[in-house]
Amino acid sequence: MSFTTAEIAKRLDGEVQGDQRAILTGFASAEAARSGDLTFAETAEYFAAAELSPATAIIAGKEFTSASKIVIRVANPRVAFARALAAFWPETAPVPGIHPSAVIAGSAQIDPTAQIGPHCTVGDRVKIGAHCVLEAGCFVGDDSVLGEDTRLSPNVTLYARSQIGCRVRIHAGTVIGSDGFGYVVDSGVQRKVPQVGNVIIGDDVEIGANVAVDRGALGSTIIGRGTKIDNLVQVAHSVEIGDHSIICAQVGVAGSAKLGNFCVLAGQVGIAGHLKLGSHVTVGSKSGVMHDIPEGETWLGIPAQPDKQAKRMMIAMQRLPDLLRKVAAWEKKLTGN
Repeated sequence: MSFTTAEIAKRLDGEVQGDQRAILTGFASAEAARSGDLTFAETAEYFAAAELSPATAIIAGKEFTSASKIVIRVANPRVAFARALAAFWPETAPVPGIHPSAVIAGSAQIDPTAQIGPHCTVGDRVKIGAHCVLEAGCFVGDDSVLGEDTRLSPNVTLYARSQIGCRVRIHAGTVIGSDGFGYVVDSGVQRKVPQVGNVIIGDDVEIGANVAVDRGALGSTIIGRGTKIDNLVQVAHSVEIGDHSIICAQVGVAGSAKLGNFCVLAGQVGIAGHLKLGSHVTVGSKSGVMHDIPEGETWLGIPAQPDKQAKRMMIAMQRLPDLLRKVAAWEKKLTGN
């Protein structure tokens, strides 16, 4: 796929400095670029490297100019970078139809524009919207609903009554709606608490590979619209995650926790059950959250604390060896030993 620099600039809401008719045939980093490629520079250092590369044109901020390269100047280079990649590598369009090896319940409603791949199973009363894609080996349980333009990668499992919004992307091996982890001691044994709720996923959500989102114990586990969940994340029963949040790899969110909008949980964060995190909360990597967090705050550490307090404690910990040596010296002087 090829574009003129003017066509790319229009897609990026940018302006071309240089030849607007030059043809761009690919996108690459400065180190790997060849003639005909578009590249990207967010800082002066990267812009200098891009100018020395064989690339034909550079995406950069409005402050950059070049005597040797075409520059597509934009307000936000990182946003433009994402848009340009999508232009050169668009998502494969669905190929409507149902593979002969798929098992489809007679009561399922599948839009004729949807693509159902090999060895998929679609249960009773399932509704699959326009332009949806189920890649090989997907399972969609009874009474589930998929909104239009949603795509399930290979071997995704949706348990019964899962409700998936429009333009959702769920990557390989992820399980939506499995049993929540609920038990109660009864006569000396662990008795299972039946998990009878479901999962609701909003529009424009993306969920990575090998994620587990458990269904609600009674009501619903909810993932808000626009939220992005990385690989290997556990979302327990009855959790509610707000809109446009970022959940990084290996995070665990325990049952009935509530997260607001635009939250960020860095890698390997653990959230204890029944906690409430306000909107625009950020939690640093490997932190263990044991208390509610007010809106807009950043917390760190195990147990997690407000970032300024946690940083003071980290600095104090680094000073402990010197302090211990001083205390030992004072003890020696006082005791004479």
